[in-house]
Amino acid sequence: MPLSLLARILILALILPPAALALVYPMPEPGSRLIGQKLYHKVDKGDYFQEIAERYNVGFLALMAANPGIDPFLPEPGTDLVIPSQMLLPFAKAKGIVINLPELRLYYYHPSGDKVSVFPIGIGRQGLATPRTISHISEKRKDPVWRPTAEMRQRHLAEHGEVLAAEVPPGPNNPFGGYALRLGRSEYLIHGTNQRFGIGMRASSGCIRMYDEDIKWLYENVAIDTPVRIVEQPVKMSYENSGQRLIELHTPLTDEEGNNPGIVITDVIRRFVGENEARWQELMPEIEQPSGTVLELKPL
Repeated sequence: MPLSLLARILILALILPPAALALVYPMPEPGSRLIGQKLYHKVDKGDYFQEIAERYNVGFLALMAANPGIDPFLPEPGTDLVIPSQMLLPFAKAKGIVINLPELRLYYYHPSGDKVSVFPIGIGRQGLATPRTISHISEKRKDPVWRPTAEMRQRHLAEHGEVLAAEVPPGPNNPFGGYALRLGRSEYLIHGTNQRFGIGMRASSGCIRMYDEDIKWLYENVAIDTPVRIVEQPVKMSYENSGQRLIELHTPLTDEEGNNPGIVITDVIRRFVGENEARWQELMPEIEQPSGTVLELKPL
């Protein structure tokens, strides 16, 4: 029987080198939301998406969305892959940490105000969604102990037929990895992981997962009381100073029943795109299958 996508990613993740550190961008000038540049990777023999995603520190699903129709495990050598390293900043105050769930990214706005670091993250899977919230970093832990809740232990027993330990000490078997940051008084954490394949995917029990190299950087650089805002913005738009109209679409999250209505065309989107039929024809393939890349709408 063929291996599932998740199983194949797990096997590959066991042999990968450590991930690169976060992408750091200069903040755009006032009136712009665009950061980063378009990057491309020419596939060499033996390349595969999980390794490429870790090399550029982007999410696995983000890399797949940006390159539809390409086999993530056996991409054809010589193929030019789009690296999703250009983006529009989310609609949120540019302060502290902003997490946009549909794009599976964490933004950290440096206190200096001139830089933003962007990290791929894993979030809660269907039925265990990461909540939208406004919070703050209330606690920082190095070498955290993992104590699964009673609900987690019951769910693990039902799904895997195994009894979880009541407490897992620091080490390679600890799902929290080497560092953890608590959100307010909640049970939700931003933490490392011992399962690197879950970064850039919906695979957690609700917490936000990061590569250990990335959470270590946050642990060392983010202060207690740093504000955290978790948003759900599958559509990001920007009227740029240059006159460009830029749009970035991501696949919306499924609800708790597994339903996904796709991109909903709101009045705000209609006004942004305008009434020009050619624009809508250009945009419809992206609405139907979002690539997560920044697109410029053609001038009228």
